[in-house]
Amino acid sequence: MPRVKRLVLLALCLTGCHHSELDRARAHPKFDVHLHIDHDAFDRAAGLMEREGVVGGVELSGGAAGESLEQALDAASKLRGVKLLVFANIDWRGFGTPGWTEREVARLDRAKAEGASGLKVFKSLGLGIRDPEGKLVAVDDPRIAPVFEEAGKLGFPVAIHTGDPKAFFVPDSPQNERHAELSLHPNWSFARPGYPSWEQLFGEFVNVVKAHPHTTFIGVHFGNDPEEPFRVGQLLDANPNLYVDVAARIGEIGRQDPQRLRALFVAHKDRILFGTDWAIGTEGMTLGASNGHPETLEDLDRFFARTTEFFETDHRRIAHPVPIQGAWTIDAIDLPDEVRDAVYTGNAMRLFHLASLPAEQPVPARGR
Repeated sequence: MPRVKRLVLLALCLTGCHHSELDRARAHPKFDVHLHIDHDAFDRAAGLMEREGVVGGVELSGGAAGESLEQALDAASKLRGVKLLVFANIDWRGFGTPGWTEREVARLDRAKAEGASGLKVFKSLGLGIRDPEGKLVAVDDPRIAPVFEEAGKLGFPVAIHTGDPKAFFVPDSPQNERHAELSLHPNWSFARPGYPSWEQLFGEFVNVVKAHPHTTFIGVHFGNDPEEPFRVGQLLDANPNLYVDVAARIGEIGRQDPQRLRALFVAHKDRILFGTDWAIGTEGMTLGASNGHPETLEDLDRFFARTTEFFETDHRRIAHPVPIQGAWTIDAIDLPDEVRDAVYTGNAMRLFHLASLPAEQPVPARGR
């Protein structure tokens, strides 16, 4: 790797990051397609984003068309220094009753008119939403199909989270590789009666992508199968309407052979999106997954520094960006500059028809 490129990035330490290293880590602006921001915390979020060189992003928890979505869109429109798009959500209340499908199609039309930029479907579909008979609603339930079709007509990308890490579908024990996380959040385990298997959920997700070729889908968390990124690569090969983001799953994909993973990114450089699953409230924040203690600015700096190191160096055995998600290390993939830029910003700009992004701001000495 050229010496000049090596100097762009940082050597990380477990105790923190020097400001000069962080400045280098922020040398290339990023557009984060996977954010969850409290609607009264947009100003604080903008300050934190600027701190880390994130010039734009997508707030996925905008709400169904109505007051909640309007509040988010209004707050986003007033921001300066970062570009924040807002996705609408489905209102599942009354699912399966007469008129629900038509109501949600109309809500989606209204969300578009109000200024939303897409639709986010949470993992509750397949794992929590129930019909009037009390049965779990499948991801590919035909009653939802008109909503996905309408999203395609509106030019709304559909970010969809199906299932969860495979370890969440295995009984928890000290041998479970996500034991620390499941111990902290036992309700995240789906290795219980009444839940479908991981494979069933993933198959339903694939069915939806294939059934709606004119709708663009973003398979969040690296296509909902970060443990098998090359399987996701095959899915990308077969479905030109599919994008994936890397949010909160660098720890998973980073366990793969780095050269082979790098080749996957190069092959699909136009449909992989940068994302973090960063949640920001008026006071606290969560970086990928809650770890049981308040996240600090030092935690935030370290998270972005490790993430940047993964994409931009060939370092081996980097510390996991989200330690609660696993005790292992990861290997960096040293993306070519043009691939890095596409993943960081270019693909999102094309997907969301953005002519430009705010100029990168000077990194403030302290976050907000």
